[in-house]
Amino acid sequence: MEYILSKQLLRSGTSIGANIKEAIYGQSKADFVAKMSIAIKEASESEYWLELLHETDYLDDKQYESICNDCQELIKLLTSIIKTMKQK
Repeated sequence: MEYILSKQLLRSGTSIGANIKEAIYGQSKADFVAKMSIAIKEASESEYWLELLHETDYLDDKQYESICNDCQELIKLLTSIIKTMKQK
């Protein structure tokens, strides 16, 4: 079970960076915002997989809190970037 959850986390986690990279080279402001929005969705999904890994005791409390806090900070950062771009 942990292998499947870990694989899902790897997929969603690496998708965050891939979408951010795509956004940087977006063809328009709308394309940039769309790719960053996908990155937020992937970060949210990653947060879900982290919760499941924690609930199955694959991640201890300290590991979970550290990684989950980083994930939540990333979501806040991406949200701020999108809000700023929409205001321009």
